[in-house]
Amino acid sequence: MKLLKNVHVLENNRQVRKEILFDETGILKIAEQIDAPEAEVIDGKEMTALPGLIDVHVHLREPGFAYKETIDTGTMAAAAGGFTTIMAMPNVQPYPDSTEVMEAYLQKIEADAHVHVIPYATITVREEGKEVVDMAALAAMGIHAFSDDGVGVQSGDVMEEAMKQSHALGTMIVAHTEDMSYRKPGAYMHEGTESKARGVVGIPSECEWKQLERDLKLVEKTGAHYHCCHVSAKESVQLLREYRSRGCDVSGEVTAHHLLLCDRDVVDANWKMNPPLRGEADRKALIRGLQEGALSLIANDHAPHSEEEKKRPLEAAPFGIVSLETAFPLLYTKLVLTGIVSLKQLVNWMSTAPAERFGLARRGRLEEGYASDFTLVDLNEEYIINRN
Repeated sequence: MKLLKNVHVLENNRQVRKEILFDETGILKIAEQIDAPEAEVIDGKEMTALPGLIDVHVHLREPGFAYKETIDTGTMAAAAGGFTTIMAMPNVQPYPDSTEVMEAYLQKIEADAHVHVIPYATITVREEGKEVVDMAALAAMGIHAFSDDGVGVQSGDVMEEAMKQSHALGTMIVAHTEDMSYRKPGAYMHEGTESKARGVVGIPSECEWKQLERDLKLVEKTGAHYHCCHVSAKESVQLLREYRSRGCDVSGEVTAHHLLLCDRDVVDANWKMNPPLRGEADRKALIRGLQEGALSLIANDHAPHSEEEKKRPLEAAPFGIVSLETAFPLLYTKLVLTGIVSLKQLVNWMSTAPAERFGLARRGRLEEGYASDFTLVDLNEEYIINRN
């Protein structure tokens, strides 16, 4: 049993000085003063205690690509960034598309992870978009979310079948929406005035929202439980707003980089991600989407590569950037301190809402009876993010 003293907690968007008594099973008591002489005392040093952050979109790269990231290093980065629970995307090798592979993956996570890690299974075998995995078998072992992240499921018939099976099992389809018929070879940034000015091939917003539109029509038809990854386009926000208003069980996430940056900011491969940084109008629409409820949560698509890979020219480098250690401080600095959103809203989007949407019991709130998953943040500390 431990007693955390000299900390502040959020109450109605105000910071109130409290003490927190907790053990491995959960938070036992939160009060102004707690008498627990048997507890080990921890000095919170006047920091702010927040519920552990939750990121439902993380690439740990292992197994298969350990030179980019491992479960060990990725979850240490998560802990350093305040994340106590992350969900690992399945585009690793071998793909977790069967119970046998998933069992080995779960054992590796249990051995190496420093925070809670919940893995996705793929929607289709080897993410080839042709054959739906045995969802029933995977669900029976506790897997409740399926994604082919990294690629869109190109066949509407295959996605419809996946949605039907998922709906029957009470699981969730988590979709990377990307219609490759809109993607020209060599494209690496948003198609707009900036790409035209630079004379480069762009990725149009239709690449994202056209497939999302297809999926949402299928959700309305099948009743599926559906979540859209890394929303980047204003049209996608409007589609989610529309289908949520029609009672469909749909949600969408947005990343820190899409909230804070646009295509004008692209310098080199460290600004290269998929979907790309879009126009300034899209960026503003994403913030409004969160504020108005069209988008449900923030998830950051942490997607590491080797330094050598990201040193390549823009057109040759892989898509993806890291975010676990930087998402909260960047969003707090750029959105909360500037008065665009409140700290309470940010914590909701980065902890409470992900827990509720993905059914993560006893997580996402700093309250008695909830898991003892929380993070301490010094909101007054100023520092420069250093790549080393």
